[in-house]
Amino acid sequence: MSSQIKRSLKLAGHATSLALEPEFWSTLAAMAERRNLPLPAMIAEIDDARACHRPDQTLASACRVAALAWVQSPEGKSSP
Repeated sequence: MSSQIKRSLKLAGHATSLALEPEFWSTLAAMAERRNLPLPAMIAEIDDARACHRPDQTLASACRVAALAWVQSPEGKSSP
């Protein structure tokens, strides 16, 4: 995998940064596009789920797990 790319975004009104490999950013963008959501809104949903179910998990880890789950799902497998 390539080196990480850091992006800044606002989650729940707070500025944060998220560093992920380009392959994960690409998968998250495809997920957001498929769901008709802006990428920050989809990452906010991942963050909300993480906070409820796995508060010890980092946001970067939660995003990687979400991306992996999506590419393994029928929806992700049928993605162009």
